[in-house]
Amino acid sequence: MVSRTFLKLIISRHCAVDMLTVTVTATITQPASATPTITAVSDCHPHGTTNWCMVGTEEYQISGPTATEEFQAQYTDCHKHGSDTYCVDDTGEDVEVIMESTEETTHSGETAEEPAGSREHCHFHAGVEHCVGGSEEVSCDATPRDYNIPLRIGLLFVILATSAFGVFLPILTTRFNIISQTNMIFVVLKQFGTGIVLSTAFVHLFTHADLMFGNECLGELQYEGTTAAVFLAGLFLSFLADYLGARFVQWRQKKHAATDSEIRGTPTDGSDKAVSASSTPENEFNRSHSLPHAHGAIHNATPMEEKINVMNLEAGIIFHSILIGITLVVAGDSFFITLFVVILFHQMFEGIALGTCIAELPKAAASTLQKCIMGGTFALITPIGMAIGIGVLNSFNGNDPSTIVAIGTLDALSAGILAWVGIVEMLARDWMHGRLFNASLIRSAAAMFALVCGMVLMSVLGKWA
Repeated sequence: MVSRTFLKLIISRHCAVDMLTVTVTATITQPASATPTITAVSDCHPHGTTNWCMVGTEEYQISGPTATEEFQAQYTDCHKHGSDTYCVDDTGEDVEVIMESTEETTHSGETAEEPAGSREHCHFHAGVEHCVGGSEEVSCDATPRDYNIPLRIGLLFVILATSAFGVFLPILTTRFNIISQTNMIFVVLKQFGTGIVLSTAFVHLFTHADLMFGNECLGELQYEGTTAAVFLAGLFLSFLADYLGARFVQWRQKKHAATDSEIRGTPTDGSDKAVSASSTPENEFNRSHSLPHAHGAIHNATPMEEKINVMNLEAGIIFHSILIGITLVVAGDSFFITLFVVILFHQMFEGIALGTCIAELPKAAASTLQKCIMGGTFALITPIGMAIGIGVLNSFNGNDPSTIVAIGTLDALSAGILAWVGIVEMLARDWMHGRLFNASLIRSAAAMFALVCGMVLMSVLGKWA
């Protein structure tokens, strides 16, 4: 602190002619390093094992007491011994006041007592705690934890019931004609499910796979596009399954048509006038892409093609549902309940998405029993993953390189499958070639709102799961 002392020196000389007055001002500057003079400290409080006291708005460390029971609320009769400042405690003993700026001093023990996540945001993926913003070294060994196994076993059945509710709700309501497939409620549920599938593919699975392949315990990958390449492989496999399935259905239909023609004695060569004009190359292209033709109606997918599409969707969901079950169980108790609530909503929403697609299958593609089997498979798969996780709970290491590669590959493959099904078989089919193409403004607006809601909600859940 700099203090100024003004000294006024008046030198007066009386002469016969006049009087001269001179005023001299002297400034005395106190060294900046000088410590302030205090008489007492108060509002004392502990930080770890050290007591800190206040002098006005400044905080100073008290050197001397080392145990919490010795700390006092204030110290008085402060005085100096040389350049050091001391105050007197209740027993009459001197304690030293460390006269250093709090900006230059770190509270002893604060680092150890700092709550987890105050400087870094952590969440679990496949039993691995991923943290953003921290600077601590990452350990690739299995983290020893005490797990509440009875709680995990009990909540397994909650996940089972929630998944079953989500997937069977649209199946059973349409089966018993409570809601028809043209009903506004069903349309909204279908588009909400489409948004869920799209968000699951990109926000959940692709991001998780990228986290896995970027794990420090795996080392630096020589091929930086690993996640995208596996994602593309899943997308291509889905396309291949759809394409080969459609070609197989077409081949079987032609074979049956040829057999029927032989039985009726109808010619089957190119001169056959009974063959519809829709068999021309142009019409074949339009039908395969569900586009309208001037001389015919829009081609709808055959029941077998629709069943293949839904099986594609369910395959992608099943792959990552097993991982979801394992991820939930091996998460630490500090995060388990939060992750459980998130996955509970995830399973219900994803069940609705799959259930609406299963419910749309015609009877020629799947009977009610087959639909229930498909729905039951989804309902059981996450609890099965949880059961596997419980079985390997004490030996599971999410940072093991082989585990990282396996989980990252399955996540990226599932993402590719769901991306193909969500964009081509659900989004494009409904909006570009289906009922919503010429739907009324109200129906289109409601469906679009549901679609966006599905994407947003599942993207929000992606922060924790």
